[in-house]
Amino acid sequence: MPDLHPDLAHVAHLLGTWSGRGHGEYPTIDSFDYVETVTFSHVGKPFLRYEQRTRRIESDGSLGAPLHAETGYWRFPVPGRVEAVLSHPTGVTEVEEGSITVRSDGATVIDLASTSVTLTASAKSVTALGRRTIRSRTAWRWRPSVSHCSITWRRPSLGSPTTVRAEHVGLQSSPRRLLGFAP
Repeated sequence: MPDLHPDLAHVAHLLGTWSGRGHGEYPTIDSFDYVETVTFSHVGKPFLRYEQRTRRIESDGSLGAPLHAETGYWRFPVPGRVEAVLSHPTGVTEVEEGSITVRSDGATVIDLASTSVTLTASAKSVTALGRRTIRSRTAWRWRPSVSHCSITWRRPSLGSPTTVRAEHVGLQSSPRRLLGFAP
């Protein structure tokens, strides 16, 4: 693997695969349990590759059907700024832009809002997406303005595992994507 691009040193703690179990509910569907895997990787250039996959957990505990997936790239064009270019197999593509800051407690906060959402002719109507995450030393919390899913992700590390607490929102109602991490 190539060396990490120097412009990504401040987000190196995102690298790796995060996974966990979650619970989802939304007014128009039955509640459900799921597993999710999120991977951040790099190729030595000044962006991160992003991949997310979600599968239903059946009532007997077995893995069921895939629920959601998205893939794309996260760019950090200047200090304090982040851009996400993502594609969904449902016919949705999105561009999100926002900020990345480190709080006084050491947590990294990534706050993104959609600047462009494009749909194929057969995709469901989506007008805005967003995310915000706050990662502290022991937790990663994905917290939207309207909760749709909540999950705890874990990533093995050299010491103790890092844990991330996350909440997601439905695609049609989320104006922001909220992310947060801590080294």
